[in-house]
Amino acid sequence: MRLRAFWYFCGVIALLGTWGCGPAVQEEPQAPPQVASSSDGVVAAAQPLAAEAGAKMLRAGGNAADAAVAAAFAVSVVEPSMNSIGGRTQILIRLPDGTVAGLDATTQAPATYDPDTAPQASYGYPTVGVPGAVAGLTRLLEEHGTMSLEDVMAPAIELAENGFALLPGEAARHAAGVEQLAEFEGSRAHFLTSEGDTRQAGSIFVQPDLAATLRAIAAGGADAFYRGPIAERIAADMEVHGAPVTLESLADYRAQDSRIVRGSYRGFDLVGTDIPASGAVSIGILHILENFDMGSLDRDSWAALVGTVVARAFEARAAVRGEDGGDLSFMTDKGWAAEVAAGIEVPGAVEEVALADWDDDAWGPSHGHTTHLSAADGGGMYVSLTQTIGPNLGSKVMTPGLGFLYAATLGGYLGHMEPGERARSSISPLMLLRDGEPVLVLGAAGGARIISAVVQAVLRVVDHEMTLPDALAAARVHPIDGGIAMETSPGIGWTPAEVAAVESWGMEVQAVERDGAFGRIHGIWVNGATGEITGVADPDWEGAVAVPGR
Repeated sequence: MRLRAFWYFCGVIALLGTWGCGPAVQEEPQAPPQVASSSDGVVAAAQPLAAEAGAKMLRAGGNAADAAVAAAFAVSVVEPSMNSIGGRTQILIRLPDGTVAGLDATTQAPATYDPDTAPQASYGYPTVGVPGAVAGLTRLLEEHGTMSLEDVMAPAIELAENGFALLPGEAARHAAGVEQLAEFEGSRAHFLTSEGDTRQAGSIFVQPDLAATLRAIAAGGADAFYRGPIAERIAADMEVHGAPVTLESLADYRAQDSRIVRGSYRGFDLVGTDIPASGAVSIGILHILENFDMGSLDRDSWAALVGTVVARAFEARAAVRGEDGGDLSFMTDKGWAAEVAAGIEVPGAVEEVALADWDDDAWGPSHGHTTHLSAADGGGMYVSLTQTIGPNLGSKVMTPGLGFLYAATLGGYLGHMEPGERARSSISPLMLLRDGEPVLVLGAAGGARIISAVVQAVLRVVDHEMTLPDALAAARVHPIDGGIAMETSPGIGWTPAEVAAVESWGMEVQAVERDGAFGRIHGIWVNGATGEITGVADPDWEGAVAVPGR
């Protein structure tokens, strides 16, 4: 594994005891599993406590929707640099009867927003849009869950109220944003110590304001967030600081049905969600690559070809950015994919491959942000859920006393947005099915690298017949201007000889040796022969898999 999850067992043992894990026992700290299987369901999430929150619902007889909502609220508490109840959510659901549905709970520009006069900023109050996560999670539970909101939110409330041990990665992200957090009263009080510092890894992070906000939502549902006292505090804070979010824009917000997009790859069905998500882009890339014999390519040629095709698809996506609402349905057309493929030479020892310039920031900065989780139960329901606040720590803004950060959405962060428009992103929950039955349930974090990570996982499993754990441990690529970035982490990365081969074809290579630099997938792999459901946490992150059994 590329990154061992660092687990502060002693810091959370009391919490785990509360969750029914038995009395506290003095044991050697152990990393939670990043791969686990069960025919009764699994939860894979970017933070072990979030995965455990979801698994607790499965143990109590809940389904995958219950588990996903519990995990999503919990991860907003324990990984606040990556996501928040003040952020956005995209959800893809496969129901037991084989039906596929999706929920779009993306942050939105208020109806009164004026992009021509709005201040341009990369963080702060000008970037705050209408939050969507609470609407999306509560609707998922209402329509597909079996448990009460109070029950599924209980783990998140406990984590906020009693505290949890900060993992090293989360502590480092707080430290990276310390100067911006210090600019805003609510954020400063929540994240910084009396000395003005962020907390160290292993410190117990208690969030009483967030606990109170979550309790109100658990008791009153989405209305408590969008129409009650919480909404009034949000609107008052926004008005004081000149932000566009109002009481009316909060009350008008709704989680919408996603537009489902479909495709296929070598006999497998593909299902994703369309704009404002990027499922059509992921499917389009796989359609293009289906025109090549991916399984027979050597490693360096495979890397160059995948990077080239991802770049071409990103160019096509960027070309529709300015159109009203946008339409990427053409990317799921195999005729379009064949035309694109016909113009690409398979890389080889004497070939010269040059990528057209492509702006990696076309749909927002490509920071390593966002969180993803996948959940399954034993009854045939699967959920792929991506949640984000944009860059590290989102807007950096927290209304005093509410305990959560807002996503960065407006003010130039994601480009020009019209009134009422929802924020486009690279979020791409995706399912791979055979004869209607799930084989892979995927999604990722990592900005634009979400798409390339998800695509490469599918390629490894289908063309190279890898297990999902092996597929997620394999080296990845991602396009850059004029070439590709190649993962070169020791033990799993592309070798110097492979990097040199790609460079010899006239393609620029950026060698990257860094954990989490190529997207982080937390997914599910189903063995069709045995029915065993395997959850897999990306070895590049501190996530984990939890199952109903002890």
